[in-house]
Amino acid sequence: MIVLPLPLIVALVLGFLFVQAILAGNRPVLFSTLLLLCALQNFVVAAGQYYGLHFAFQLQPILASTIPPLAFVAYMSASVRQVAPARDWIHLLGPAFVFFCVLFAPVTLDIVLAAIFLSYGLALLLSLHAHKDALPLVKLESGAVPQRIWMAISIALLVSAMTDLVIGYAFQTGSPGWAPKIISAGSVASLLAIGLLSVSPDLRTPPACLDKSSEDEIGQAPAKPVTELEFDLVRRLDELLVVRKFYLDPGLTLAMLAQRLHVPAKELSTAINKTTGENVSRYINKYRIRHACSLLREGASVTTAMLDSGFNTKSNFNREFARVTAKTPSTWVHVDANYQAEPAASLPSDKPGTTSSPPQA
Repeated sequence: MIVLPLPLIVALVLGFLFVQAILAGNRPVLFSTLLLLCALQNFVVAAGQYYGLHFAFQLQPILASTIPPLAFVAYMSASVRQVAPARDWIHLLGPAFVFFCVLFAPVTLDIVLAAIFLSYGLALLLSLHAHKDALPLVKLESGAVPQRIWMAISIALLVSAMTDLVIGYAFQTGSPGWAPKIISAGSVASLLAIGLLSVSPDLRTPPACLDKSSEDEIGQAPAKPVTELEFDLVRRLDELLVVRKFYLDPGLTLAMLAQRLHVPAKELSTAINKTTGENVSRYINKYRIRHACSLLREGASVTTAMLDSGFNTKSNFNREFARVTAKTPSTWVHVDANYQAEPAASLPSDKPGTTSSPPQA
């Protein structure tokens, strides 16, 4: 019986996901490239570690060094801001330095690779923390799912950094036999993380109209009382949502709302969080669930109510409906057929400008 090494199996699975992403045509190009690189990396690992092909040992660290910066740039372009070659070229420095080390300082490769994976893993975690309320370019329908997926990617990068250090330690202590097992474990971690990202319907190519001013802000300012300007900004948002019903757009993002209100995305996110205690996606999805409840009360089917309220996927709709109403849609229809209104703190008002007044000094 033919037994394939685990890295080769991982390469085949990731290759299949890459082909699937290309055929679907709805994944960001950078993410598809990331899938392809991960597949090639696992193939090269198998070629070197299990089949003894010499070229693989030199190609392996170079390919590995491209994965963390590409993952970070893919995250930024799909979630935070557009790719800007004038500023993003700096991410080529890591792979270029690894190429130099392959030629002139191979003994440093384990440390250099670990540093690259560690740096990008931490950078991704810091960026996710800075945008914990909402990722500017991600559809608000998705809730916290995209953050969790990218969190898994960042953890995979950190695990890979530790893997490189352990492999280096194994060779330094005269125990190179550990390396195949360690590499196999690292490949499985990559498969799980990248696989989660590839199957998620919540990560799509962002709309063409983006807020180019959205920047990645590392760090958070300490909490402060709600200001009149923040209260007024949320009031303007409420008026925009009630009058124009932008929440019915399933592709709505934080960046699009901020662009309509002519404020930075971070400023709008902070105002919503401080004024209402909610993050942006939850705040918008309350409007959507309120609209869905109205449609259900009028006799619409659950699927129709979902699609006509700004949701594209049933899982997101069911999750948000249960969060807001404490019931599933079907239960709500059967038990609360004559339902008149949500509890006061549960759903936003259908009248513009009804946000509660800010605390007085």
